[in-house]
Amino acid sequence: MPPKPWKTQSSRDIYQNKWMNLREDIAEMPNGHTTVYGVCTFGQCVGVLPFVDDDHVVLVRQYRYVQQENFRWEMPTGGIKPGETPEQAAQRELGEEAGYQAGRLLDVSIFYTSKSVCDETAYLYLGYDLTQHSLPPDDTEFFEIQTFPFDEVLQMVRNSDIRDGMTVIAVLHAALRRMTGS
Repeated sequence: MPPKPWKTQSSRDIYQNKWMNLREDIAEMPNGHTTVYGVCTFGQCVGVLPFVDDDHVVLVRQYRYVQQENFRWEMPTGGIKPGETPEQAAQRELGEEAGYQAGRLLDVSIFYTSKSVCDETAYLYLGYDLTQHSLPPDDTEFFEIQTFPFDEVLQMVRNSDIRDGMTVIAVLHAALRRMTGS
């Protein structure tokens, strides 16, 4: 039998900006006790691992303020805007960050980026049949773009040189598909 759900008794916003909302809830647990629970809401996001051919993918690199790093590679990712489908957002992010449009998007995963304190759902795709299609990046994004052999990218994941969770999951899904031929 699944665990009983908790009941929200009250909720108050603490902070918000255009990317996130932080709230504090008072929740009643199944044993009748209450607890304070912080929830950070980001909404929905997408990532697309773009294959320029069967054996090469495009990755991007940018400065990541939270980790204070500018040397890690990742696939194009970003938030889903109001009114966009995940597929539309994936195409937009691919154009903004890598300068491509995918003729075919293959959905490979939907997952929660952090199930305990963050409310964010990620949609992951593999992109195929790419054509040049540049869109202007967001005003906070500055990219380096490079094409890599897929086997090198898989090794970067295995060595933890790529640490972005969305990219890691997409690369591993792509590796499994390549192994099984599906």
